[in-house]
Amino acid sequence: MTAYRTVVVGTDGSESSLRAVARAGALAGACGGTLVIACAYLPTDADDRDVQRTADVLKDEAYQVMGSSPAEETVRTAHERALAAGAGQVRTVAVVGSPVEALLDVVRREQADLLVVGNRGLNGIKGRLLGSVPADATRRSSVDVLIVHTTD
Repeated sequence: MTAYRTVVVGTDGSESSLRAVARAGALAGACGGTLVIACAYLPTDADDRDVQRTADVLKDEAYQVMGSSPAEETVRTAHERALAAGAGQVRTVAVVGSPVEALLDVVRREQADLLVVGNRGLNGIKGRLLGSVPADATRRSSVDVLIVHTTD
């Protein structure tokens, strides 16, 4: 088995997702691989129903993924966290779309061999009923997925 060459991790700027970024950074650094940090966002001119649906799910954290400016700030913060955790080569991308679709698109474009996500959303009733980023990404990914325990 070879080491992971390209690792993709998603972040929404929450402390939970930044824990996953740190773990992905440490892993990519240990493997000598490249870490790609992705943040999905909806453009401010997106269909109002999509924006409202996202805001309903994210509640107080919706501001973090509406428009490209917050997403770009989110990946800058995550970049610093990844470097502090030991990542060597780090790239960041802010991607238009829903979190799962955006992550899987980045995995394909970057030809990644590992996707890292936090476990937030896996244990709640909302996650079980509506689906969660970790569960959906794991189900749909064509590469290995590491689910990092990021919640207390």
